[in-house]
Amino acid sequence: MDLPLDQVRTLLAVVDEGTFDAAAAALHVTPSAVSQRVKALEQRTGRVLLQRTKPVRPTESGAVLVRYARQLARLERDAWGELGLSGAGEPTRVSVAVNADSLATWFLPALSRVPGLCFELHREDEGHTAVLLREGLVMAAVTSSPDPVPGCTARPLGRMRYLPVAEPEFARTRVAGRPLPEALAAEPVIVFDRKDDFQDGYVRRLGGTSAAPLRHHVPTSEGFLDAVAAGLGWGMVPEVQAHPLLADGRLSLLAPGEWMDVTLYWQQWKLDSPALAALAEAVTATAAGALRG
Repeated sequence: MDLPLDQVRTLLAVVDEGTFDAAAAALHVTPSAVSQRVKALEQRTGRVLLQRTKPVRPTESGAVLVRYARQLARLERDAWGELGLSGAGEPTRVSVAVNADSLATWFLPALSRVPGLCFELHREDEGHTAVLLREGLVMAAVTSSPDPVPGCTARPLGRMRYLPVAEPEFARTRVAGRPLPEALAAEPVIVFDRKDDFQDGYVRRLGGTSAAPLRHHVPTSEGFLDAVAAGLGWGMVPEVQAHPLLADGRLSLLAPGEWMDVTLYWQQWKLDSPALAALAEAVTATAAGALRG
C-alpha cells in the first residue's frame, strides 16, 4: 500500500506546527486541504493518527508515520547534497536525544569530531530518550535501553559509573555511625527531577526501600554536583565529576568501593545517511575513551 507523500508530509507539518491552521500556513494551503489530507491518510491506514488536542499530538500509529516522514526528509536532504543541489550554506541538521550527565561530561567532544553538521540536542533522562526516538522527534539517542526502537539500530557505548557521595560534614554528622540503608533513607537527597529514581535504586540495592522523601530537585548535571558539594543532600555522581572534588576534600565517599554502573547505548535510524554514519562513528569512538568497557 502506497503512502502519498503529500499526505505524509502534511501529517508531519501538523505535528510540528501544533495546529491544522499553522500547518496550513507553513504549507501554503488552506486548513481545509490539511484536514482532508490527514483524514485521507487515516482512512488509507485504517487508524487514528492524531489526537485533536492543543497542540496536536500523534497517536502511537501517528508517531510511526511521523518518524517515517522525518526519515524521508533526511534522505531527501542527503540526496540533494550528494547531487550538489542543496541550498547555499544550508547546514545538515541532526537531532539527538542525550542524558544530562553524558552531555556534561563526554558527549560534546564527540560532536566536535563531526564539523559541518548542525546539532539540535534534546536533553532527557537516559531511560526516556528512546521515547523521543520512537516518536520521531530525534534521529538518534544516547539511551539505557538495549532494545532497538522499531526502525532503528542499537550498539553499546560503555558503562557510566556513579559514586554515592556527600559533602564531608554532611557525611560525618548525618550518615556515619548508622547502617547506610537506614541513613540514606532518612537524610536529604538530591535528585534530577521527578523521573529520577536512581538514588532510590541505590538504596534498594543496599536493602532499603527508597531514599528519603526530603529531596531537592536540581535539573542540571552541574547543578546536581554543586548541590551535593554544598551539603544540601547526598547523591549519585558520575565518577569523572566526583574525582576532582574527592581529591580536594570537597566530597566524601559514603561507601568506599561501592558504585552503580549504567550501560549506555547509541540508537539511530536505519538510514544510509552520511551525516548519521559520521556522527555514530564519532560518538562510539569518544565513548570508548570516556566510558568503562
